[in-house]
Amino acid sequence: MPDTDGDLVIVDCGDSAVVARAVSGDAQRDWQLVHALADAFDAVRLDGVHGIVPTYDALLVEFDCAGTDHETVRRVLRREADRLGENPERAVAARRFVVPVVYGGEHGPDLPVVAEQLGLTEQEVVELHSGADLTVRCLGAPAGAPMMDGPAFPKPVPRLASPRTRVLPGSVAVAGRQAVICPMPSPGGWPLLGRTPLSVLDLDADPLTPYRPGDTFRFRPITPDEWDDHVGVPLAAAHG
Repeated sequence: MPDTDGDLVIVDCGDSAVVARAVSGDAQRDWQLVHALADAFDAVRLDGVHGIVPTYDALLVEFDCAGTDHETVRRVLRREADRLGENPERAVAARRFVVPVVYGGEHGPDLPVVAEQLGLTEQEVVELHSGADLTVRCLGAPAGAPMMDGPAFPKPVPRLASPRTRVLPGSVAVAGRQAVICPMPSPGGWPLLGRTPLSVLDLDADPLTPYRPGDTFRFRPITPDEWDDHVGVPLAAAHG
């Protein structure tokens, strides 16, 4: 049976995972709760747990059945949720990354289409995309891509009718009400507005990504002539 109490529902997920879902109906509160709970649960260092994945309103805890069980995971999740109380706060401070981007042209081939869909000029799309800090809400595929709140566009941006088989690393894309940077070459169906010359992913780094949920990105337009000034610089160096 689901463990339901207040704004959190905890249920088993298959034979080796548990899901905690925030159900207050307030998107910001639900996001804050699941990420504060992820931090608190991780700090417990429960034996057998090998995966803690918070998203927008849910937290997946994966474990080895030889090390723990559903009941134990559910109990610890509920205990930590109760300890967080009515106003959960994250244990880590947010950081800000300023990311140079070349918009349009070969780096952002979908900019004209997105502008037309939104009823805006290309410059207005760039100004909205780069005009405010965007919060990372969770890490997605591939390789911990930063899934962010989207810019203040007048309406959602449709995905491509035919996804690309290969999107270059550093590509800056939008879809729906979300924004993302592609960390590594991969297929993708999100419209591309531009690309950053920074090196987003370092496979030898620990942790793999320098950003985490709650951090913010501010995109800064640069010209193609400025590309070489930033190429290969690690994204971590853009922290500031």
